[in-house]
Amino acid sequence: MFDLAIKGSRIITPEGIQPAVVLIKDGLIADVATVIPGDAVKKIIDIQDYVLMPGITDPHVHINEPGRTDWEGFTTATRAALASGITTLVDMPLNAHPVTTTVAALEEKIRAANLFTNCGYWGGVVPGNVNELEPLIEHGVLGFKAFLTHSGIDDFPNVTAEDLRKAMPVIAKHGLPLLVHCELSTPVPSSIVGTYSAYLASRPAAWEENAIAMMIRLCEEFNCRVHIVHLSAASALPQIIKAKAEGLPLTVETAQHYLYFNAEDIPDGNMAFKCAPPIRDRENNELLWLALKSGIIDMVATDHSPSPSDLKQGDYLQSWGGISSLQLALPALWTAAKKRNVSLIQLAQWLCTAPAVLAGTQHYKGKIAKGYDADLVIWNPDQSFTVIPENLQHKHPITPYAHETLDGVVLQTYLKGVKVYDEGVYTAAPQGENIFRL
Repeated sequence: MFDLAIKGSRIITPEGIQPAVVLIKDGLIADVATVIPGDAVKKIIDIQDYVLMPGITDPHVHINEPGRTDWEGFTTATRAALASGITTLVDMPLNAHPVTTTVAALEEKIRAANLFTNCGYWGGVVPGNVNELEPLIEHGVLGFKAFLTHSGIDDFPNVTAEDLRKAMPVIAKHGLPLLVHCELSTPVPSSIVGTYSAYLASRPAAWEENAIAMMIRLCEEFNCRVHIVHLSAASALPQIIKAKAEGLPLTVETAQHYLYFNAEDIPDGNMAFKCAPPIRDRENNELLWLALKSGIIDMVATDHSPSPSDLKQGDYLQSWGGISSLQLALPALWTAAKKRNVSLIQLAQWLCTAPAVLAGTQHYKGKIAKGYDADLVIWNPDQSFTVIPENLQHKHPITPYAHETLDGVVLQTYLKGVKVYDEGVYTAAPQGENIFRL
């Protein structure tokens, strides 16, 4: 007897989009069939022409708990995630306090984790913590994150090439990814003013180009998996193309905001748009789209990095650099993707399949296939809505998407076959699980 059957005409499977019946038993996808097997199902849902997609994995989320719960927290972040069809997220080692650079800090974070979605953890690489990496791996982190420029908080300092030369052999030995914020900074003229164009000029594309060049060299030297987070500068793409052609274990993500917004349209006074690296011009961003569609960029992640409203005051050189968008991950990307003739299969690859590979969960998450966890999202790609900040579940509803009209409405989200979100209603107690490296 199956617990649940979900029948529909647009089921996204590894074989393509097709009519199918997804049969669920004991939290797993027991089969993907063509017909409902008689009376052997406890409950049947017919979603008709809505889309059934694997639950999204977002590998780049700053939850900030413990220690900075006035910024964000597990409860608010994971509730927001469910509303966007995200069933698994991976928490960054900052901006929590303590940062996740030791086992003690990881254990403190896990104790705090009230999870509406599943959650894995990246450990942090900072100067001097190389001896902490093996213990963190033993305790289940999915990989590591490092910054090549100031992270924005003093308790997570950036690393140098020499720091990475100590850390990368350890990480490579275990086959884990090293995620890197790729900006190599140079001094900013003190006379620069706080307009958006000035902020953009203060973090030029060359910062990303130089940092990525360094990481490609180190990737080759140590044969260590390197993942470039939130690529913003299209001018770095040629060297990425070359490195991938040479077979280096390099992957790349960009973020929804680099694909949706353009620098030309950003007002000087709205700090909701500030992030690092910055949102660049329209021509640059169309090149990012071409790279994404051709597979040079592997995936899209939110880099959800909220802060209290008082840190989003001032000008673009003074305010906190981070964009809140977790609840809008799916519709923001789909809205921009539709205009560029992107298929639902491509969308699922960027949001579900490729991020699961990065997180090491690809053998049981990220696909609608027999034996996989029944983490699923039902959504209507043809329905639009207007973003009302007060309806967002993030701790702070500060977002550049405020009052934008987006396409793609999440109807229901399932964790291991349990309906946990239903058109704005959270229908179960927290069901999320901690995810550790197997």
